[in-house]
Amino acid sequence: MDQVPGSHATHARWTFLTNHARVLVQISRDPGMRVRDIAAQCLLTERAVQRIIADLEEGGYLTHTRVGRTNHYQITAASPLRHPADAGPNVADLLALLLSHHSGPAPSPNGDGAPPTAPGPPHDVV
Repeated sequence: MDQVPGSHATHARWTFLTNHARVLVQISRDPGMRVRDIAAQCLLTERAVQRIIADLEEGGYLTHTRVGRTNHYQITAASPLRHPADAGPNVADLLALLLSHHSGPAPSPNGDGAPPTAPGPPHDVV
């Protein structure tokens, strides 16, 4: 995907999270965040973020409504993860896990103030 030139990500050969996950996390933190700000937080170009948002909307993971000159996004938190090997947890579970390292309660994936679904018990690492 289009990385911002000189970004830290250009040094890594691979990462644990996809750009789609990063964009989804930023939207869950602030459903009214501008594409420009999402791009800056994710170290991506605005065009890359626009494509990712279109992918997420096409896949049924995200919707938006126009509020004045900005978009307000809503995450479909109950959606299952896409890959068959990831069956079980849903988007809310993933976001709860990714947002849990921040102090204080994590924002709701739907931006409605409700806490996200808590992840299940930890799994043993083999």
